[in-house]
Amino acid sequence: MIIQSAQFIISSGSLKTCPEPVLHEFAFTGRSNVGKSSLINMLTGRKGLAMVSGRPGKTKTVNHFLINENWYLTDLPGYGFAKVSKSEKTRFDKLLEEYISKRENLTCLFILLDARLEPQKIDLAFTMWLGENGVPFALIFTKVDKLSSSELNKNMAKYKKELLKTWNVLPPMFLTSSVTTAGRDDVLNYLQQIMDDVPIESILENLSGK
Repeated sequence: MIIQSAQFIISSGSLKTCPEPVLHEFAFTGRSNVGKSSLINMLTGRKGLAMVSGRPGKTKTVNHFLINENWYLTDLPGYGFAKVSKSEKTRFDKLLEEYISKRENLTCLFILLDARLEPQKIDLAFTMWLGENGVPFALIFTKVDKLSSSELNKNMAKYKKELLKTWNVLPPMFLTSSVTTAGRDDVLNYLQQIMDDVPIESILENLSGK
């Protein structure tokens, strides 16, 4: 896939203010400060499209970007630890859960994971919740440039071992770096493959039948 255009559309504090669910939508989330905004900028080739911050919990709304004028890339609030108040964290979690469980045109949710870390309980629990709710998802490991090949392979082996304790088949997994652009083509080609396999017409047909 070639990204020809990418533009910010809207920041929404609730599901009802999101754009009409009439296009394919791919959403990105992960634990706070995992490199989500940097990855979005790398994938789209637009350096300042998503705001990058070193402060966890920066993304506080559902941010929609229109890509190639025919699908949405959605930047979601992160989950887990963030230097915000308890009330703000509760609101983030509620917004995230509402979007994931009720957004009709959500085609795939991408969970970002820091490749430098061993499997985290909160990430594994989140994948279980997605599975229980029938939400299609894939894993994107970020910051692979920070590891040697042997370190990366070691951590990937640990993740696969943990996931296979509860999953019969591993979800799609991608290794990326916002610094070197590693994995960019793999992720974009996967998005294109999904859109080819699940035409937007089928999504609209399902929506009209509800």
